[in-house]
Amino acid sequence: MDKILIVPGLFGSGEGHWQRKWLADMEGSHLVEQAKWDRPCLDEWVERLEAELAQGPAFIVAHSFGCHVTAALARRSSARHVRGAMLVAPCDIGITRKLHSENLAAVHPAETRKLPFPSVVVGSLNDIYMPFENLTEIVADWGSEVHILGQAGHINIESGYGRWTGGYGIFRQLQARVQHQDKIPARREIASRSYDALRDYAAFRNISSDKGDCIEKRSLS
Repeated sequence: MDKILIVPGLFGSGEGHWQRKWLADMEGSHLVEQAKWDRPCLDEWVERLEAELAQGPAFIVAHSFGCHVTAALARRSSARHVRGAMLVAPCDIGITRKLHSENLAAVHPAETRKLPFPSVVVGSLNDIYMPFENLTEIVADWGSEVHILGQAGHINIESGYGRWTGGYGIFRQLQARVQHQDKIPARREIASRSYDALRDYAAFRNISSDKGDCIEKRSLS
């Protein structure tokens, strides 16, 4: 069973939010708790996430500011423990600071880097926290696959996303992709061993052929 870390954004995805439903519906899910849901500090939130990852590899399902918490792992060694990440409705930090200036005064946009783990961004065409053109830029920066829901707002309670069963399907697609990639190194190792065996056999044949030539030459002398 895969471990799934649920990483909410500002205000912590309250009761009724699809992330809370996920905790009840998806086996292996665990909420990454934060000390102050209304006063995020990026470094502190990342450290909480890292503490959970230190207990073992996991998938991450993040929402809004939680997507940036997850993306910040790209600058840390703990990223190797992330099996894959589903990043739902990432917010634009600059726009979100204007809308929630008191809550995000200590948060500033961070350098975006390509994510070193498989990821899919789930976005919307009319998210007030992330204009679509900005979404396309961050998807490119992160190197993520993308799934657009259409006119889905911020993909939260206000836009009608309580229990979101469609999200389970997107997550399972990510899981399947990761599981397929997990098999590739093993296949490459088998192929490498097969190649080594063929190479050794070819070398043996060449040696045997050389020895045969020597015997034949000696018999003619």
